[in-house]
Amino acid sequence: MPLPLPASFLDGDGVFQLTASTAIDAPAGLAPVAQWLQDALRPATGFPLPITEDRAEQAIVLRIRPELAAEAYRLVAGPTGTTIEGGDSAGVFYGCQVLLQLLPPAIYRRSPVGPAPWAVPAVTITDAPRFGWRGAMLDVARHFMPKHDVLRFVDLLAMHRLNTLHLHLSDDQGWRVEIRRHPALTDVGAWRSESQLGAVPDAPGDGRPHGGFYTQDDIREIVAYAAQRHITVVPEIDLPGHTQAAIAAYPQLGVTGNALQTWTRWGINTNVLNTEDSTIAFFCEVMDEVMDLFPSPYIGIGGDECPKEQWHTDARTQELMRLRGLRDENELQSWFISRIGEHVAARGRRVFGWDDILEGDAPSGAVVASWRGMTGAVTAARRGFDVVSCPDDQVYLDYRQSEDPREPIPFAVPLTLRDAYAFDPVPEELTPDQAARVLGGQANIWTEHMDTPRIVDYYAFPRLCAIAEALWSPKERSYEEFLPRLETHLRRLDAIGVEYRPHQGPLPWQTRPGVDGKPATRDEWATFIEDLVAGIKT
Repeated sequence: MPLPLPASFLDGDGVFQLTASTAIDAPAGLAPVAQWLQDALRPATGFPLPITEDRAEQAIVLRIRPELAAEAYRLVAGPTGTTIEGGDSAGVFYGCQVLLQLLPPAIYRRSPVGPAPWAVPAVTITDAPRFGWRGAMLDVARHFMPKHDVLRFVDLLAMHRLNTLHLHLSDDQGWRVEIRRHPALTDVGAWRSESQLGAVPDAPGDGRPHGGFYTQDDIREIVAYAAQRHITVVPEIDLPGHTQAAIAAYPQLGVTGNALQTWTRWGINTNVLNTEDSTIAFFCEVMDEVMDLFPSPYIGIGGDECPKEQWHTDARTQELMRLRGLRDENELQSWFISRIGEHVAARGRRVFGWDDILEGDAPSGAVVASWRGMTGAVTAARRGFDVVSCPDDQVYLDYRQSEDPREPIPFAVPLTLRDAYAFDPVPEELTPDQAARVLGGQANIWTEHMDTPRIVDYYAFPRLCAIAEALWSPKERSYEEFLPRLETHLRRLDAIGVEYRPHQGPLPWQTRPGVDGKPATRDEWATFIEDLVAGIKT
């Protein structure tokens, strides 16, 4: 389990005492994990913790055991040392994360804060994850998150044994990755004049320019840093809607050809890409650079919330549809997504798209992110597509956390800690063979109303702790057992400096008085989502 271990796991006498003479014993193949563990333990303890391949008298021993499954680990601690074995290096790494959990919370501080008994209780733990895709989507397009904060977020994912970071890198409000062949995407598209303040349609702007982007070297650093922590970074370039930032940079990409500014509002935007062959070629070049930067087997292409009004009323688009033998605008979107998908597949990668791509013929081999409830998960699995479940009413961490009127900019339905803990990526109506199509799940963190990393902390934690445990642990688990372990775990987050939402409600500085939200009841939201998924092709 990603959170502190229940007392029932402790099954021995005595403790392993971490001291200045403790060494880390690891073979050369586990050197990166040993280096990470050394870097994690040294700051708070002040101990040298040398890495050796010869068993020391007091040691933390790291080993690969092929009989264990991928990502599985076994940790055995006793008075003379601690042994961590894994089915692969990821399993050993997760065992090392558990070792930190067994130490006092001060182990997460970056400098010694006083003498501490660095004691590990005698324990034997064997554990393995339920799902292979355990992730979080971070929207850096709506509000840019500086690189050092992304690296901190990666560390927090690793702490909770999440293994996928889905980066939402482009949208109407900003383009966040350097594309050298098309520099205006960041020169122009990475910046906007202001941001909408609040969730209602007539909300004012804040009058404050906003922007930023990651250079290609920044991306390489993020990807490598994540890989050292056994996290795959999945990039997303959203197409063919949610693209006004790209159109602002290159007006010829739009349907009208008019000059636009990077969008300053939230919600769904009517400005979309045209479907000329030149636009397809442009984004194939973009995808080439993206795939050069991200070794992920999955490449996000969006496909969500693409209004069809401009295509419907544009004579040139209608002519292209006739030439291509397309009956309507839904088929046109499928055609567009399929052309990008073919290019991605030619590079040996798989398209990762939102469940909107099921409204037509999704690209062969696509992985579908089911976000509008679980309808997409059911439909995709039955149609033979792999699925990542991320239903909005269970894992959208921008949704308000309670009915408390002090919640900042309260949006949509309440998604409580209990709701997050109850998340199960596998819809009950699937057969066993269909259920095997569910790779796992992820939480989605949309940042329209999160303008600083501190506010991301508030929305994400501790709900992300609950989701991490739901994705790792067996289906049958107890929320009541989770709560006391979470209370202990919050001390770890305190040591790191995570500004999570307290159980009793937001602290005064975490509220946003005077900024309107857009709350809804569960019944209202269910009707809204039902209408959204009506077009999914069964």
